[in-house]
Amino acid sequence: MNPISKVFITTGILFILIGVLWQFGGRFLHFGRMPGDIVVERENFRFYFPIVTCLVLSGVLSLIGVLVRYFQK
Repeated sequence: MNPISKVFITTGILFILIGVLWQFGGRFLHFGRMPGDIVVERENFRFYFPIVTCLVLSGVLSLIGVLVRYFQK
C-alpha cells in the first residue's frame, strides 16, 4: 500500500475518534472554556479568545508528535 494512503487513512481514523470523543465527552470536558480564556461580553457583542485552550492543545499535539517520532525510529 502506498505510504501516502496510509497517512490519509490514519489521519481520517484519528479525526473520527477525536470527533466522537468531542461529541460525547463535551458534556463532561469543558474544553474551550478553560480558566484563562478571554471572554468579553457586552450588550450586543461577545468576544471569545481561547488563549489557554490553544496553549494546551499545542502542548498536547507537540507531545504526540514527539512520541510518534520517538517510536518511529
